[in-house]
Amino acid sequence: MTGNSSKLHLDNATLSLFRDVNTSTVISVIYMLVTIINWVGNGLSMWLLLFRTSPKTPSIIFMINLTLTDLALGSALPFQIDYQLQGYNWRLGSNMCSFMTLVFYGNMYCSILTMMAIGIDRYLGIMKPMRFRKSKKRKSVAVISCLLMWGLVLGVLYPLMTTDLTYKVPELQITTCFDVLKLSMLPSVGAWAAFLFSMVFLLFLFPFCVTMFCYVSVIYKLSSDSKTVQKGRAIRLAVVVLLVFVLCFAPNNILLLAHSVLRLFYGKSLYMAYKLSLCFSCLNSCLDPFIYYFASKDFRQKLREIMNIQSLSSADSIRMENKETLYSG
Repeated sequence: MTGNSSKLHLDNATLSLFRDVNTSTVISVIYMLVTIINWVGNGLSMWLLLFRTSPKTPSIIFMINLTLTDLALGSALPFQIDYQLQGYNWRLGSNMCSFMTLVFYGNMYCSILTMMAIGIDRYLGIMKPMRFRKSKKRKSVAVISCLLMWGLVLGVLYPLMTTDLTYKVPELQITTCFDVLKLSMLPSVGAWAAFLFSMVFLLFLFPFCVTMFCYVSVIYKLSSDSKTVQKGRAIRLAVVVLLVFVLCFAPNNILLLAHSVLRLFYGKSLYMAYKLSLCFSCLNSCLDPFIYYFASKDFRQKLREIMNIQSLSSADSIRMENKETLYSG
């Protein structure tokens, strides 16, 4: 985001961003690739989760929620691609701009919270398996948790729903969408600080710390036990999840905080870097199916069984069921 006062003219750094055709083209190409992979990967995952996976454990419910958020982002990206290719010129009106922005950021933060929930579910399933499996309300808790996640995200992002996020740039004869924010969007600098604090610390840093704790604890627990193939696979999956969490979301939120502080208090900008980091954060939406499903040998076996590519022996089926019982929660 870039804060802007009621001045009639933008600074040179912001104008240079809007004139940079190469950056806009690179971002558009990345969004195109993400959209294609997103639709294919998450569409297949949703079909498998809804119609080929039973029972619906809490982990599966969280994965369905995560896949829904990814598909929502995939539906919004074509509008962002058109916006970029038109030279940052939004042609669909202020209401559509607010809605697409809400979908875009809602996906990011709901994905972060859902990944935290999956981490907690795995942590409880491995660290306290007996007490965890005796609970009869796990599915209800998972559904309520998903609803609370969305409620929290929408509550924090409420200013985006009630503000005109478009801005006419007379120098370039374009109308931007969320690339120039008026300081009048919020009543005071304190309100801006609370808004940014909620986004960066409540919706990113806290879930990040919880996710780190859960997966590091799981890795330590499994690595300290006798080593088996399935435990090694679980450890590798946890490491990959943490890496993607750090690489996709951390740069964007750190740059958001740094850019906002520099813009509000020092009149400087890191918006070019933030814009690129926001673009790469979308990669998570097409990596989720590979991390949670296709990286798993069990899921590949299920996929082959469904598509009649390879029949599973009874021994393979028994091993697969045992692994699912241990790690799917």
